This record gives sequence, structure tokens and C-alpha cells, in this order.
Amino acid sequence: MTRYLVAPQWQGSPSTRAMHLIDGAEAIAGDLPRAATVRVDVPIEAGESLGTGIRRFSAVNRVAENVTTALAASDEPAIVVGGDCGIAVPTIAHTAATHDDLVVVWFDAHADLHSPESSPSGSLAGMALRATFDAIDLPSGGITRDHVILAGAREFDDAEWEFVQESGLRTLSVADLADPAALAAAVAQTGTTAVYVHVDLDVLDPAVLGGLALPVPFGLPLEHLTGAIAAIRSEARIVGASIAGFAPSSPAAALDDLGTILRVLGALK
Repeated sequence: MTRYLVAPQWQGSPSTRAMHLIDGAEAIAGDLPRAATVRVDVPIEAGESLGTGIRRFSAVNRVAENVTTALAASDEPAIVVGGDCGIAVPTIAHTAATHDDLVVVWFDAHADLHSPESSPSGSLAGMALRATFDAIDLPSGGITRDHVILAGAREFDDAEWEFVQESGLRTLSVADLADPAALAAAVAQTGTTAVYVHVDLDVLDPAVLGGLALPVPFGLPLEHLTGAIAAIRSEARIVGASIAGFAPSSPAAALDDLGTILRVLGALK
């Protein structure tokens, strides 16, 4: 049975709507099976950088520890509901510890490939994918760059694009994902049997989902996202997942978006 961890972390986000991520996580939690859902403690305070170059590091580090503890309580597969993208970092590290060939498919409008030195905001969300394979004061995810696929990104800072070019990181554009076979082929090329899927909801077009913390135009239709996730299953098992970036402006606005989000969650189960 799939279990759900709800971690309404907002401290890793650079968005002016970051506090709305709490409301988004709670709105999603309201539609999850209560018996299979665990809420992860997130500190109220913003936190301090503690000299790491990561804003609010003390808070996001505490959440990472709490997520890891909650995941370790059961062997059942888990979907972690954020919050910002930083919640995926400890989840991937935990999953990689039991799957040597783990591949991460990261759906996101943004590259999330900054380091503390290159980041203009100092926010963990903008470093989250990089943190899964490079140790940047949080535990590395234990995977290698050749086991990462960045899907749907359409907003790269210069430093991030330079990193992609130098590292040879696999990327699939919004246009590529119109054909699910493109992602299936990318997963097959890794030779993996186990995939972790992270979905920042801003990979979707803002016309599809209104309550986005950092919307970027020209994103995926819902059918292309769910079709891409189904394509992953044709090549490997999905052994862990996370979803992030829901920041509705009001409870009524949250209701308008929940049907779309539940379809994404259904695809990940």
C-alpha cells in the first residue's frame, strides 16, 4: 500500500508566495487516505543559514531529518507531498540507500541546479536537484549525474545551463515530452530497474494549474505529464515519488486545482 508523507516546508522556496505552500500541502492532505498519511513536523520559524550559503538552512535541515525518520518507519513505498522542492532531497537519499541503480526523473519548469556559490537567491529549492548528486551541506542523494533526467525545464539561469552543458546531464524539453516514448527511451538507456519521480507542479502550464508558487509559461498539458509517468512504468518500477510547488491563493482556488493534482498523484501510485 502506498503511504503519504505531508511535509509543508516553505523555507526552501524563493517565491513571494512561499507561505502558501503550507496551505497547498494541507489542501492535498485533505484528499489523501487518512490511515495512510503521516504529517511531518515543519518548524514555524524561518531558520538561519549557519554559514552554509543556503537560506533558512537550520529549518530545512531539520525537516530533512524529520522526513528521513518518517520514511524509515516503514518499508512501504512513499509519496512525499510538499511544500517546496527541497523535500525531495532527503527522500531521494533514503530511496537510493536501498536501490543501487536508482534513476531520478525530475519534472520541473526550473532546472534547480544551482550551488550555494552560484545561486542568486540562496534558496534550497533552486539547488534541490543538484543536491541529489552533489553534497552541498545536506546529505547527497547517493546517485550519479548519469542517473538523472531533467524533464520539462524551460527556465535556466546561465550558471545552470553551463552546468548542463559541462556535465552532459540528460534533459527532455516540453516538446520532447509530447511523445512519451522519448522519456521511456531515456530511462531505458540508464539500464535501471528503479525510478524515483519528483514532480514540481510548475512543470505544468499555468493554464492547467493556477496555484503555482513559481509559474512559467509554455508548460506541459496534464495528459503529457501523466503519459510520461506511465511511460516510465513501461521501463522500470517507480519506487518513490514527491510532489511540490502547490501554493493556492485561497481555499476556493485550491479546490479548483485539486482534481488536476489528484490525477498526478494517481499516476504516481
